[in-house]
Amino acid sequence: MERDAPVDGYRRVAHLRVLFDSRSLRLSSPAFRAAISDVLTRIQATGQVTQIHSPLDPRFANLIAPDQRAALLQFQITGPVDTAASRVAPVLAAVQAAAAGHPQIQIAETGDASITKAVNDTVFRDLRRAEALSFPITLVVLLIAFGAVVAALLPLGLATIEVPLAGTGEDATSVHALATLREKVIPATLGKIPGAQVAVTGETAGTADFNTVMGQRSAWVFTFVLVLAFVLLLVSFRSVVIPAAAVILNLLSVGAACGVVVALFQWGWGQWLFRFTSVHSVASWLPLFLFVVLFGLSMDYHVFVLSRIRESYDRTGRTDQAVAHGIKISAGVITAAAIIMVFVFLTFATMSMVQLKEMGVGLAVAVLLDATIVRAMLLPATMKLLGPRNWYLPRWLGWLPGKRDAGLGGVDQEGQGLLEVEPDRVGVVRQVSDR
Repeated sequence: MERDAPVDGYRRVAHLRVLFDSRSLRLSSPAFRAAISDVLTRIQATGQVTQIHSPLDPRFANLIAPDQRAALLQFQITGPVDTAASRVAPVLAAVQAAAAGHPQIQIAETGDASITKAVNDTVFRDLRRAEALSFPITLVVLLIAFGAVVAALLPLGLATIEVPLAGTGEDATSVHALATLREKVIPATLGKIPGAQVAVTGETAGTADFNTVMGQRSAWVFTFVLVLAFVLLLVSFRSVVIPAAAVILNLLSVGAACGVVVALFQWGWGQWLFRFTSVHSVASWLPLFLFVVLFGLSMDYHVFVLSRIRESYDRTGRTDQAVAHGIKISAGVITAAAIIMVFVFLTFATMSMVQLKEMGVGLAVAVLLDATIVRAMLLPATMKLLGPRNWYLPRWLGWLPGKRDAGLGGVDQEGQGLLEVEPDRVGVVRQVSDR
């Protein structure tokens, strides 16, 4: 979209356009011309428009369709573009009033200021609705979980050249046209001007640059989050198996959520359910966003459950009993927290913007899967199969801070190896090599 910014005498402005279309009437008909004249009169009366290009003016015959059944009225909003969205309402009202008085002509308006206003209004309305939906749901779940109202309530010297690109602005054709502009056209023209600095901006350029940066930095973000989580769990539980399993299980939750988002929004399976039209893609920022947020939420659940399991293991020395006990005593809290987050996230699915729908559904699905299949099934099954190996710590890591669990799966007091309790004979301790 165009933006106003006076630079070296040049001022970009907010353009608006009104389309007149009729299947039965042509521009030469009095009714068609009356509709255009009515819109002109009404928008001029607002005092908010300038630089009007009317299809009734012979100088702007290019604004009339070849079949004479459609015409375009172009004008600009006065004042700075940064505040045009807040001043465009009288103009929109004038166009709507004219449209109501000429039902035989389809009259529609579009432009920078009106689009910005529509987006802002939609986001504000959706957020208000999401707030209204999520608060009572959260309160009810907390009341059920804790049985008390108090406990439930606690919890942004130049010149500009505008160049239209082929394609829709987001497809491969537009990306290829952008590359041609940057790599061939500009170097062969503006690039030969001594001292000139040239940059390309716009929606297509911004999207392409954003995707490039995301591709360059995503690997660093993934690596940092995974390594940091592994190290923190290693230090907390004095085990290399526990953090490895946690990372794998959390990646399963994130991967499943991304898969559901692709199926529902990119493939379009959820169009009828969430009332949207698929553009056969997902927002470019969404995968990394989902990974960071969901990994943090999943790890929070994981650490909570593991802490209860570890406490029980420290008392009994039996992994199977510790897993069963830890899952049992943590299930209620995790279920309540998961239900709250699932319903809160799903409120985003009721919004009009598809990107917000994608975010809300992705977060809700991930939390639901994590709290049920991953935490209630995969985690206990994995720990049951691994048995005492869950607490394996190599001898060379015996210096890590924390409790040395002699006889309970940790490095012994001298750091000479791993001591395990045989799962079928409590009290019988055997020395196991860490090799």
